[in-house]
Amino acid sequence: MNLRPIIELDKKYSGQLRIAEKPGLLRNIAIFFSHSGDSWFWAIGLIAMWFFGDATFKKFATVIFFGIGGLAVVVFAVKFFFKRKRPEGDWGGIYRSTDPHSFPSGHAARAFMIAVLATFLTPLWLALVLWLWAPLVAFSRVTMGVHYLSDVIVGAMLGILVAFFGLQIYQPLIDWFFSVTGFMFW
Repeated sequence: MNLRPIIELDKKYSGQLRIAEKPGLLRNIAIFFSHSGDSWFWAIGLIAMWFFGDATFKKFATVIFFGIGGLAVVVFAVKFFFKRKRPEGDWGGIYRSTDPHSFPSGHAARAFMIAVLATFLTPLWLALVLWLWAPLVAFSRVTMGVHYLSDVIVGAMLGILVAFFGLQIYQPLIDWFFSVTGFMFW
C-alpha cells in the first residue's frame, strides 16, 4: 500500500491551515490554545485542583495525573516507532528540541483524554468546557506548524482510547494510591 499520496495531501492541507508566521490576534489565540495543552500547564492545574478542590476534583486530579503519565508512555512509544519529523518551522522551538517527532500529537491525545475523563468524573459544565477546549488545542498545533492534521487526528483517537481504558482500571488504581500514601479525598 502506497501511503505517499495521503502523506502529501496531509502536508498540503496542514500547510494551508498554518498561521505561525502571520502576526495577529488569530495567531495569539492559537498560541494560547497550543500552550494550554502543555504538561507543565496541567501540572499547575492539577496541583491547584488537589489543594483547593473538593472530593470530586481531587479524584479527577488524581486520575488525570496517572492518565497523563500512562498516555505519555503510549504516545512516546508510537512516536519512537514511526519517527515522523515535525513540519519545518521556527515556532515551537521547545517542542522541536525536546521531541523532534510529530506523530501522534501528544497535546491532542492529552486534551481529548482529559475531556473524556471529565465527562465521567466532573460536573457537566466542566466536561462541556473541556470538550470545547480539546479540539482547539489539537487544531492550534496544526495552525502553529508543529503537527500535521493526521498527527492530531490520531492523537485525539489515541487519547480517547486511553481514557476509556483508564476508566476501566481507575478505581483500583485510586484505591491503591490512597492506601499507599494515606491521602484521603475528604
